[in-house]
Amino acid sequence: MLEQLDVSQLNWARAQFALTAMYHWIFVPLTLGLSFLLAFFETLYVKTGNEQWKNITKFWMKLFGINFAIGVATGIIMEFEFGTNWSNYSWMVGDIFGAPLAAEGIFAFFLETTFFAVMFFGWNRVSKKFHLLSTWLVAIGSNMSALWILVANGWMQHPVGMAFNPDTARFEMENFWDVLFSPVAMSHFVHTTSSGFLLASLFVVTVCSWYLLKGRHVDMAKKSLAVACTFGVISASFVAFTGDESAYVAAQVQPMKLAAMEGLWDGDVNADLVALGIVNPAKKPGDDQDAFQIEIKIPYLLSLLANRELGSFVPGVNDLVYGNAEHGVIGTDEKIVLGKQAIHQLALYKKAKDEGEDVAAAAALEEFNKNQEHLGYGYLTSAEEAVPNVPLVFYSFHVMVVLGTLFPLLFLAILFFLYKKNLTEQTWFLRLGVLSVFLGYVASQAGWVVAEVGRQPWAIQGLLPVSIARTNLTTTTVQMTFFMFLIIFTTLLIAEVRIMTRQIQNGPEGE
Repeated sequence: MLEQLDVSQLNWARAQFALTAMYHWIFVPLTLGLSFLLAFFETLYVKTGNEQWKNITKFWMKLFGINFAIGVATGIIMEFEFGTNWSNYSWMVGDIFGAPLAAEGIFAFFLETTFFAVMFFGWNRVSKKFHLLSTWLVAIGSNMSALWILVANGWMQHPVGMAFNPDTARFEMENFWDVLFSPVAMSHFVHTTSSGFLLASLFVVTVCSWYLLKGRHVDMAKKSLAVACTFGVISASFVAFTGDESAYVAAQVQPMKLAAMEGLWDGDVNADLVALGIVNPAKKPGDDQDAFQIEIKIPYLLSLLANRELGSFVPGVNDLVYGNAEHGVIGTDEKIVLGKQAIHQLALYKKAKDEGEDVAAAAALEEFNKNQEHLGYGYLTSAEEAVPNVPLVFYSFHVMVVLGTLFPLLFLAILFFLYKKNLTEQTWFLRLGVLSVFLGYVASQAGWVVAEVGRQPWAIQGLLPVSIARTNLTTTTVQMTFFMFLIIFTTLLIAEVRIMTRQIQNGPEGE
């Protein structure tokens, strides 16, 4: 199988899925956060009876609707790609991966789409309280959709609650609750949704800062900013807390990802945290080159954050590739040997079953079970293949962290100027506010680069490499669909920006 692998086709398939996911993620975080902001704005309208809050809600609702529609279109295409480009993956894990996706459609998507219509068209057809309930249910449904998607993704990062069936060569679910409440899934869900809340707050900051610079809709902009920045400060706190938790979970179940995030090539007791640095792009596993050209470290902090314990050992890339007997780290090179033994014993088991030799089949299955956890490593061609793109993961992680630190300061500063009643005088600061949502998107996309590039080469961590998960298509076929999707997604994005820009220029009703 590996001898016939078309590497260029594999890379094009990976590029196509990355393209789809990153375009989809332009729309999703805005949906997650803006839905709750709509609920907050409308709650203020119902509580106060002030018609301006109703106009504010309707204004942001129009922008939400535009974004929601295009986000759905890109999401549907992404799910179809599991069948077109990753059919081996779909076959092997469909019993597990399909369950949260089905739950997303049944419990979340139907909820948000049903009440979406009431929220948009029911202003004069249902009571205020029922309309408010509909808006809240759309917000809850949108974020419930994210829950089930991230449960599926979390299982890929940390496969639990399942067993491998040697007769069908498929992974089958044993405990749905283990899959649902996986620590990776839960930490990713809270971190991802709170980052969506933060980005939506930045979106409001960008639009309102532009209004204030133009001297238009000043009162509406200030009211929107007061709510959005308060929401943003709270969201930023959750992002920081859950980001730390996500890094801790990665240290426990995906140590190679953590090593790449920190540019840690050689593990250490009381490992230092790299706050800022320029990595050496020529650095390879096992060589003696310096890991960094420039670095600023915080002593001992990585050990504390990774293991919640000073004096603990944090393995680096070389430890994970070649092993470290002193600290009990099994290297990828050894796991490859065990994985190949598992593949061999599985083949013997199937042969014995076909020939009716039950004793031989039982013996082969027993040997297979001893090394089953390393099954995926048997398909790697070298130990070094288990190392992700360290510079890309390192820079993405640190860009995300630096920007994530600046955003709450931005929100607090806006709230301070609002309190002092001189925000409109801070021209330089409002110009920064206009740019803020674009920085938010950079941080958001960087987070997904860390999550997905950091776990390469695995489709399912430790069990199924992407080289085996793919569909056997020609390179030309995948290239054609890649460029087709690139044109479609870019057109959709341009259309959204133009429609939103026109709506923003029109401003809220009644202003």
